[in-house]
Amino acid sequence: MRTVASLLVLLITSFAAGQAKKAQPKEAPVVPPREGKSETIELFNGKNLDGWEGYSDLWSVKDGVIVAKNKEPLRFSTYLLTKGKYTDFRLIFAAKLVESEMHSGVALWGQLHVPKEVKDPDKEKAQYTYQGHLVMFPTGWGLFDLYRRMGAINPGMEIRDVAIKAGKQHDWNDMEILAQGNRIRLAVNGKAVLDWRDPQPDLIKEGPIGLQLHSNNVPQEIHFKGLKLETFPKEDKLVTVK
Repeated sequence: MRTVASLLVLLITSFAAGQAKKAQPKEAPVVPPREGKSETIELFNGKNLDGWEGYSDLWSVKDGVIVAKNKEPLRFSTYLLTKGKYTDFRLIFAAKLVESEMHSGVALWGQLHVPKEVKDPDKEKAQYTYQGHLVMFPTGWGLFDLYRRMGAINPGMEIRDVAIKAGKQHDWNDMEILAQGNRIRLAVNGKAVLDWRDPQPDLIKEGPIGLQLHSNNVPQEIHFKGLKLETFPKEDKLVTVK
């Protein structure tokens, strides 16, 4: 019996060690910033949604602010997407969660994606879903991989804790996203809260930038303003950090 018990313990220990090894994050390679024309683009003109695409009944402009709002339940997260596509950029903007406790976010490095469970994209409001990286705020501060890798790219609770201290739940948050190579950095209200490299840079592609209105069973309202983008930024650092 002792021999069988010892063997069982050994097998369990070996299995646990193997699972732990699999769970360890893959070390990310360093992909340098891509080269291209550096220019500043006002993604939002403060008047209308020219240059963007999304559901007109969910996205609007009021008093110089982009308003995302749903009254009826949303089965799938939907996005207001830039018509232009980008890889390396600096995006400076502000966002405010007005109603609900659900997070929002900015999607990047991806593409339009209709979930496989959708039968009627138009009826189910699933024509503007996104597959790619998502920088989340507020509530669930961090990173998510939309429709890939089981979503699991969030750097950890310590990142969220730093962001929660820097951020505001129902007020304006001034943010900067710096995306270069396979690296994403985020500053919130002058505080650097995230610095992460993708261990699978082959998943990064030139894509539209998307503002998220999350799937939810309750009414939501999120505001965005600013949205100034610099393509292929020359400075390799967060400029809004105090």
